[in-house]
Amino acid sequence: MSWIQIRIHTHSELVSKVEDTLMECGSLSVTLKDDADQPILEPELGTTPVWDETCVIGLFEATRDPAELSAELNTVFSLKAKTELPRHKIEILEDKDWVREWMDNYHPMQFGERLWVCPSWKEPPQKDAVNLMLDPGLAFGTGTHPTTSLCLKFLDREVEGGELVVDFGCGSGILGIAALLLGARHMAGTDIDPQ
Repeated sequence: MSWIQIRIHTHSELVSKVEDTLMECGSLSVTLKDDADQPILEPELGTTPVWDETCVIGLFEATRDPAELSAELNTVFSLKAKTELPRHKIEILEDKDWVREWMDNYHPMQFGERLWVCPSWKEPPQKDAVNLMLDPGLAFGTGTHPTTSLCLKFLDREVEGGELVVDFGCGSGILGIAALLLGARHMAGTDIDPQ
């Protein structure tokens, strides 16, 4: 099954109106993405910040006529925001085996000199390295999150053997598992998220 995807490039002050417009016009999902490489670090409690430049993506059933959908979006948005719909692009998104597609693009990654994080479906690049076999999931992404990456590199550099390691907010336990594989004697991990 194919989908119609619309990408709307907008400023933070219009994001909620764009999002409301997409939902009102029948969008099955709405995704917000950074449109200018502006990280949001440590937002204040109770806030839901968006990027100054945001790409709002709506996904619609392929049965919709793209020209009619574009006209409807323009009309609804103009009534809400008293301005034209920001720069946007409508495209057909072909259905794929998204799990397979994702798996084909996820490769082992090296952290430091000794440590590799490898998914179970890939052969470790260095058999004699410290290979942590861990499949990404809800509690563990790809290991590329900056804090995870920095911690893995730190462990690779600092663990010499016999250490005691505590991992607060451990998620899948990737840091503790890496420490144990690198030679730590004991690891304790804790997390409040049941996943």
